[in-house]
Amino acid sequence: MTRLSIFPLPGALLFPGMHLPLHIFEPRYRAMISDAMARDRRIGMIQPRMMEAGAGDKPALYDIGCVGRIADIEMLDDGRSNLVLEGVSLFRLERELDVATLFRQVEATLLPEPPPETLSLGERSALELEARRFADHQGYAVDWEAVARLDDQSLVNGIAQIAPFDVAAKQALLEADGIKMRADLIVQLMQFFGRHDGDDRVTLQ
Repeated sequence: MTRLSIFPLPGALLFPGMHLPLHIFEPRYRAMISDAMARDRRIGMIQPRMMEAGAGDKPALYDIGCVGRIADIEMLDDGRSNLVLEGVSLFRLERELDVATLFRQVEATLLPEPPPETLSLGERSALELEARRFADHQGYAVDWEAVARLDDQSLVNGIAQIAPFDVAAKQALLEADGIKMRADLIVQLMQFFGRHDGDDRVTLQ
């Protein structure tokens, strides 16, 4: 069991070995970053569930998140900061702690790293093809030569982090059991969320 300060941010995923840039400006998260830098540079990224009436600033949280280590930080003159988190380990939230800090803290169990996997040529091709279709429909500029050079894990987790899916879909990607299942889910989600409205834009909700 480990104690984590958490950053509940909808739509923001972090995977072990991946990087997530963040801009910190709220006072409670400035305090969280100062505390993390004074200790072990770790914070827990986790998505809040849908806001419920009366939840205030403490919405319920999903069960699975990712511990991130502050790998790089730029402190700005006005107290804000830009930082890069490096994913360390997925965690399961066990219970929220009653604390006096502005930021929330939890007890969590770090999850073991799954055994390494690689995609078959067919699985990789299907993912890249669907990603191209999705990006083309949305008008995204993508360096496909750079994409082709990524290893399977970086490709799958990178798409999962940046894809413009809703909170529940993003959480499903985080909790997928291994990159083969995650890649298959990405393809399904791109097909589902890639339906177009009258403005020829993706319909996410």
